[in-house]
Amino acid sequence: MSYITDTLGNLIHQTAFFNLTVGNYLMIAVACVFLYLAIRKGFEPLLLVPIAFGMLLVNIYPDIIASPEKMSNGVGGLLHYFYVLDEWSILPSLIFMGVGAMTDFGPLIANPKSFLLGAAAQLGIYMAYFLAIFLGFNGKAAAAISIIGGADGPTSIFLAGKLGQTALMGPIAVAAYSYMSLVPIIQPPIMKAFTTEEERKIKMEQLRPVSKLEKILFPIIISIVVCLLLPTTAPLVGMLMLGNLFRESGVVKQLTETASNALMYIVVILLGTSVGATTSAEAFLNLNTIKIVILGLVAFAFGTLGGVLFGKLMCKLTGGKVNPLIGSAGVSAVPMAARVSQKVGAEADPTNFLLMHAMGPNVAGVIGTAVAAGTFMAIFGV
Repeated sequence: MSYITDTLGNLIHQTAFFNLTVGNYLMIAVACVFLYLAIRKGFEPLLLVPIAFGMLLVNIYPDIIASPEKMSNGVGGLLHYFYVLDEWSILPSLIFMGVGAMTDFGPLIANPKSFLLGAAAQLGIYMAYFLAIFLGFNGKAAAAISIIGGADGPTSIFLAGKLGQTALMGPIAVAAYSYMSLVPIIQPPIMKAFTTEEERKIKMEQLRPVSKLEKILFPIIISIVVCLLLPTTAPLVGMLMLGNLFRESGVVKQLTETASNALMYIVVILLGTSVGATTSAEAFLNLNTIKIVILGLVAFAFGTLGGVLFGKLMCKLTGGKVNPLIGSAGVSAVPMAARVSQKVGAEADPTNFLLMHAMGPNVAGVIGTAVAAGTFMAIFGV
């Protein structure tokens, strides 16, 4: 009888109920909220579903991301090996290749002035950097945190790994991906507050046709120029442009399909679940995490504001030919930010079509955020 009692007692004490803290239950609740937003509200489900589920798993079974050194059998948890690919910058670079293979760079080529809007939207990154320094973070940590302002999860993970900020990678990545998912909520109030009804109704001229030769030369030229100036950006910019070259060359259809579909979705699963698994209650529920989440929001808001204000300046200089709303797409959330520009413009005038015009700054923002990351790496000698 005692054998049965002891066995049942051991089984009961092996359940997670006896090991979870209040913090774990809080993080489980947060994971469920994220799943609700992803499934019910449709907020970037491809990102939020794996992130939220990784968050759920690690707060029930922390060993799922434990390193080999912490395990008695010398074998790490499943998501530890996924996370190593984040630390080595493999998954962020592959994400960029997939984005390049999926994205038409034609709007940016047709309107090179979009580069300026993409650059202006990086304002949030530099604002957050100095604010993070003020809040007590060291230079490398501040740089890693500030990239959240570009609304670019892969670049945030890439830079945090390169600058040796793996302890902050989880909060940084979750904040970056969360704000990417919440673009439709965060951006419109800022866009409307700093533009007039008349400006939002501005219809832009149709973009000129872009030749196949231009589309092929663009990724090659950008790779050469950017990587010569900032060689450390090669893993991101190089993979982005390689994916786009697959798309535009027309001779490697199989590679284009693989990079933009199967490989892209595999990488999203690995990256999303591993990022979510860094949010154990012990690692996530602390003052630094709260600071990072707030700094990320400030950075993202100022990035949106920088793009909109520069769009207003271009509107003035061109005699009202540029709709300032497309400036908000200068953050890197492709193509969500461009869709938000279209949505806000259509609310002012249902016949207004800004999507393709906004895709120019959107693509420029991806390149701009990668350049900002390369600049920080150059500053810190990485």
